[in-house]
Amino acid sequence: MAVDWSGRGYHAQRWAARGALAAAALAVATPLVYGGLRGLLLLVCGVAGLGLSAAAVWWTLTLRGPLRWVSALVAVCVPAGLIALFAVTLFWALLVSLSLWGLAVWSGRFALRGTGGGQVRERRLPPPRKPVLIMNPRSGGGKVGRFRLREKAERLGARVVLLEPGRQHDVTALARAAVADGADLLGAAGGDGTQALVAAVAAEHDIPFLVISAGTRNHFALDLGLDRGDPAACLDALTDGVELRVDLGFAGEQPFVNNASFGAYAAIVQSPAYRDDKIGTSLEMLPDLLTGQQGTRLVARAGDTTLVAPQAVLVSNNPYRTGDPFGLGRRERLDSAALGVLGVKLEGAISAAALLLNPEPSGLTIVTATEVVIEADRAEIEAGVDGEAMMLPTPVHCRIAPGALRVRVPRRRPGVTQAPPRLDWRRLRKLAATVGRTAAPSRLHHFPETPHGPQRPTGPRSGCQ
Repeated sequence: MAVDWSGRGYHAQRWAARGALAAAALAVATPLVYGGLRGLLLLVCGVAGLGLSAAAVWWTLTLRGPLRWVSALVAVCVPAGLIALFAVTLFWALLVSLSLWGLAVWSGRFALRGTGGGQVRERRLPPPRKPVLIMNPRSGGGKVGRFRLREKAERLGARVVLLEPGRQHDVTALARAAVADGADLLGAAGGDGTQALVAAVAAEHDIPFLVISAGTRNHFALDLGLDRGDPAACLDALTDGVELRVDLGFAGEQPFVNNASFGAYAAIVQSPAYRDDKIGTSLEMLPDLLTGQQGTRLVARAGDTTLVAPQAVLVSNNPYRTGDPFGLGRRERLDSAALGVLGVKLEGAISAAALLLNPEPSGLTIVTATEVVIEADRAEIEAGVDGEAMMLPTPVHCRIAPGALRVRVPRRRPGVTQAPPRLDWRRLRKLAATVGRTAAPSRLHHFPETPHGPQRPTGPRSGCQ
């Protein structure tokens, strides 16, 4: 949404901030006023129940035998009982409260508009003359064949290298051979792991890379705004495309477009039994991994932050959104030149409960850095790099290569939207309390005042060139 430079726009944003704060306060107060002392007791019971549920989840993951199943029963039944209790006693008040929360979120985002993440700059370039696409027919349950990706790509003038099922392929070598043969664009139809290997070769030779969302989840395609439901639409970039410059992550020498994980999850996916029995293998291994009886003792260093003995560390190519449940797991941008770091260290059931109840839990670390070093008490550690299980020599130096990757995408893609601003209640309070034009978003204050109001920027805006 464009920033409103008029005094009327500032006025509207200020009142929207006040409305958001008022709606949030009423959302909390309505059940309490409606229920009186009973409402207050229910609120206390709700908080206690949430803490008990979080502790029960911890016990479910760290215990074995009958105690595990009792804990699992508690983890399921307590929230269900709370929902039923609140619905019976405060049904209408809860409906009003939820509506007020929705109004608070909408008004807060309206008040903070213009402060969300910017879109990556796009460039219009001629279509490639000799594109080469590497396709994995097994990815995504056979999307390559189901969507006839090979046939469409060849009709559009691309050469397709099809990976043979049941045979081990060196994807990096195939991509480099294609470049040596004169390819001026590389593409990959597969999961994020395959995408990363081909993308690294494209970045190495500074040629465009084409993402085809033929994997199971394709987080990278999601954040590029591509249609994950119709991977064939990604091929439109061959004839009607634009180019984006985005960052590329590395864990040691291993490239990643999405993330690299270390710790409990990475250890579990290394197990030979994991592929055939994911839940059973996880439940068998988690008690020892989470309590430190087995597994690697990690130390993660990200800038000035040091995480000692975390159970899990996730390093992402650009940070994920974590403060907004509606955008959880999405990246606002892919060109911020920063790694996102998420570390989890829980020391028991109380830490697990605090993770849910505390707005800033000590067991959860969220930072950004340009380099992350993962140290361990052994020469090699388990890692999950873009979903692929592997062993990496320690220490593992994770870094980001800013703007290293040229991604060619369709000019029209469904997921391209301006990311809504993160709800920052502290900023909303400040905005609501200000008077006049000082209520504008802080980033607008860089521009000097003129007799006719704030001076407009004259530089180019992000978007299509």
